[in-house]
Amino acid sequence: MHKRDYKKELKHLYKPSAKKVVLVDVPEMNFLMIDGQGDPNSSPAFQEAVAALYPLAYTLKFMIKKREIGIDYGVMPLEGLWWADDMAAFSVDKKEYWFWTLMIMQPEYITEDMVDTAKEEVARKKNPSALSQVRFALFEEGRAAQTLHVGPFSEEGPTVAKVHSFIEEAGEQRIGKHHEIYLSDIRKAAPANWKTVIRQPCCKASSVAQI
Repeated sequence: MHKRDYKKELKHLYKPSAKKVVLVDVPEMNFLMIDGQGDPNSSPAFQEAVAALYPLAYTLKFMIKKREIGIDYGVMPLEGLWWADDMAAFSVDKKEYWFWTLMIMQPEYITEDMVDTAKEEVARKKNPSALSQVRFALFEEGRAAQTLHVGPFSEEGPTVAKVHSFIEEAGEQRIGKHHEIYLSDIRKAAPANWKTVIRQPCCKASSVAQI
């Protein structure tokens, strides 16, 4: 049995330092993804999305482990893309206007057929209400600035501001969607110890002007 530790292999993407902001190039990767809208703290759709993603991700993990490919790997952490139609409304005080995509990265040997088979198995066992909304897709983020936030989600503001300032000082411009990667199990860890990757895609300001 061959074991893979993707968080270790992709340490520069999934285990950044909290001491500084760095630029990274995020390659194209496969994800299980599901879209939604509304305050993640009160929206039933958000909890339903989480309840669909995790069983599917673990079913795929065990499928791969049992097949001839014989690879065991840890399920990757939950990630979220966040945005608003009017980015001026993208604030902690107006979460009801937020749009989001929740996703979990999948190893390169996962295929769409495997996902379809896994969906059928999850439907037989648990049948989460949002299962049919999960899609399997490539996502390429490209150039981005990121750092690690340690603490509760409600205190992310200064960390996000630090990432944005880094981008501006580097002569770059924010593009794409605010991205968070949730490294901690919030059911077990104290809020003060929660670890979240804060990532923001960016590019040279001159590149945006040319588009």
